[in-house]
Amino acid sequence: DEIRRTRLLLQTSGKTLSGPIQDDQTKQAFLLSLSSVHPDTDKIIPVLFRPPAFLPMCLPLVIVSSFQLRAKESFFCQFLFHTYTTAFTLLNGNGTTKAEEYSVQQKQIFYGLGAISYAACIGALPFIFMNRYTLKSSLTQAVVQKILPAPLLGLMSAFTVAVVRSPEFENGIEVMDRNGKVVGVSQKAGEKAVKETALSRAVLFGTAFFLPAVLTQFVERLCKVQCSNEDSACAYQDTVVLIPSFHTFQIKRADLELEILSSTEETELFYNRGI
Repeated sequence: DEIRRTRLLLQTSGKTLSGPIQDDQTKQAFLLSLSSVHPDTDKIIPVLFRPPAFLPMCLPLVIVSSFQLRAKESFFCQFLFHTYTTAFTLLNGNGTTKAEEYSVQQKQIFYGLGAISYAACIGALPFIFMNRYTLKSSLTQAVVQKILPAPLLGLMSAFTVAVVRSPEFENGIEVMDRNGKVVGVSQKAGEKAVKETALSRAVLFGTAFFLPAVLTQFVERLCKVQCSNEDSACAYQDTVVLIPSFHTFQIKRADLELEILSSTEETELFYNRGI
């Protein structure tokens, strides 16, 4: 109800983001609208899948996953993690993709279920391999427990984004001029949006997963003391929020399809990249 009242306030006030906003109430209305309403569909996003909830929901899952040393526990934690991030991707992706012969959302859900299972299996694979062949050397344990999980988590995070949002580069997404007028549907813009989102996820979670071990080793060598898991988790939590996840919404007109080039004279166009 509060979000609906906020949206009504913005509609009746006639304010836009293109000009300065002096009224604090209108500023708060814009913030609430931007953080809780999908920009393409105007649907209210469930509270646990809104952008402000992303890090608070993901942090515990990543932290717990980073301390798992057995295959079953690792699979379970990563299954929960990829389930949440995939649902978040589905609800916060570009919503302009259209297709007559099938339901885009049904296809995305089907692809997402497969991607979640595959990503969780790949994440637990090093531990399965180590247990299966009883490789207990210190070097093997260091590789499996400290080196492989980080790139695998980053790679699988990018993989789930690409799979769930594949209809965007298959069918294209809407691009607009600076006034918000839709000038066409572009597959190149859809491909760019998915690639950028997948890359930001890979960097965010791949780096974040690796930070606890790095910070622990650094502090141990610096202070000559053993860090507890709690210290490592706190250092990780303080650092991960500083990792940027860039959101680029502009694309040059020259990079788009010929039919769009002929429909506008704007040098730069805009699109909803999704999160």
